[in-house]
Amino acid sequence: MDSQIPNKKMHPGLYELVEPLIHWYRVHRRSLPWRETRDPYRIWVSEIMLQQTRVEAVKPYYERFLNNLPSVKDLAEAEEDKLLKLWEGLGYYNRVRNMQKAARQIMVDYEGKFPDTYEGILSLTGIGSYTAGAIASFAYGQRKPAVDGNVLRVITRITADDSDIMKQSTKKRIENELERIIPEDAPGDFNQGLIELGAIVCVPNGEPRCEECPACNLCEARKQGRISEIPVKTKAKERRIEKKTILVFSDNDRIAISKRPDKGLLAGLYELPGVPGHLSRKAVIEYCKSIGLMPVKIKKLPDAKHIFSHVEWHMTGYAVQVDELEKTNEKGFLFIHPEEIRSKYPIPSAYEAYMPQI
Repeated sequence: MDSQIPNKKMHPGLYELVEPLIHWYRVHRRSLPWRETRDPYRIWVSEIMLQQTRVEAVKPYYERFLNNLPSVKDLAEAEEDKLLKLWEGLGYYNRVRNMQKAARQIMVDYEGKFPDTYEGILSLTGIGSYTAGAIASFAYGQRKPAVDGNVLRVITRITADDSDIMKQSTKKRIENELERIIPEDAPGDFNQGLIELGAIVCVPNGEPRCEECPACNLCEARKQGRISEIPVKTKAKERRIEKKTILVFSDNDRIAISKRPDKGLLAGLYELPGVPGHLSRKAVIEYCKSIGLMPVKIKKLPDAKHIFSHVEWHMTGYAVQVDELEKTNEKGFLFIHPEEIRSKYPIPSAYEAYMPQI
């Protein structure tokens, strides 16, 4: 009964939003593979992949991952290199490592069965309130909110709320408000409707498509002419810039790669050798000789940039053909045939600009 009693502090537009939102979603929803299932494992995989990655880009990764690891048990037992190779291109590799830790938790604590309560899902490694709410509502029909950036944008615009959405207190308050209005008979459609509305109508960049919005007549930010001001978001701290020189060593048959440390950025992945700073051609020749390689031919490669959450790599590169790679192993290089690198070794997308050389 309490959940049906309006909270006086809540904006009345939120109560009026429920019915038109669900109707709009059922008519306009995009057809996506993870929406055709109520399997919590498959929904979980999609939600982790969709963090920081566009929907269209996720589709082939989602299919490849599930074809290779179709169950929680398969994920729990996967070898690390295979797991990271399947995740290659999605970035944020700790996410898939945490997924494997969570899969192992499920095998031990839940006898291999995905937990069917919000609290159980939330207890898994790497799962926060958004992902737990998404799985609980999409897979099990539970009245739990799933509040991501799209939802925060939609709700703060409808209510003309100028609270900082980067603050955990703002997100928690909105979660509590939404939990009161989630309908018993359609929690999944309600949550997905909010997410979809933020993704394709009340968009993060550019002008929102207000004429297509089922909440257009409820939106206080629109009425007040403040859409461009809301949501309010604390400016992120400026990223640190690191200059690097990437070296694609080859001896016609093989390419040199190395494994990154087990901790830190891109932990445990494989990389193309590199050195700090932007080296000149002469400096590259001197570096090669210092590690026991004799350069035969050097080709300048395009400059590239890769952005991580807290750091930017500004890279220059060289393709360096040497007489024989195995004359040195001072740096712990692995000398691998290009085809084997492409099929077995997880190389992060930070090196994408230099992968054509492989």
